[in-house]
Amino acid sequence: MGVAAGPIRVVVAKPGLDGHDRGAKVIARALRDAGMEVIYTGLHQTPDQIVDTAIQEDADAIGLSILSGAHNTLFAAVIQLLKERDAEDIKVFGGGIIPEADIAPLKELGVAEIFTPGATTASIVEWVRANVR
Repeated sequence: MGVAAGPIRVVVAKPGLDGHDRGAKVIARALRDAGMEVIYTGLHQTPDQIVDTAIQEDADAIGLSILSGAHNTLFAAVIQLLKERDAEDIKVFGGGIIPEADIAPLKELGVAEIFTPGATTASIVEWVRANVR
């Protein structure tokens, strides 16, 4: 892939069993308002479905919103699938209720950034602009 033209493309997903998607929708809207293309996958997506969508949509990044406590497993699965499918250029970031102690290990795993509940949509938009692509 040469120099990517057009807006940054982000897949926003809610993996796992957690049924609260207000935060994900707020982020999706903020990224859209900032001129990015957002593909929102809806609730209860498996890591496989999320990675499939990201590859099909030629996404630049995947944003995962996880409140269920299963963040370690879910992030690890998404990163592993991207590796297996030679799509590691897709950046993975996320947010939700993620304990401080889990953030460093997730970043070591390859998660580009973690936003905790206090993060503003503006700070997330800024981060994506600065770090994706």
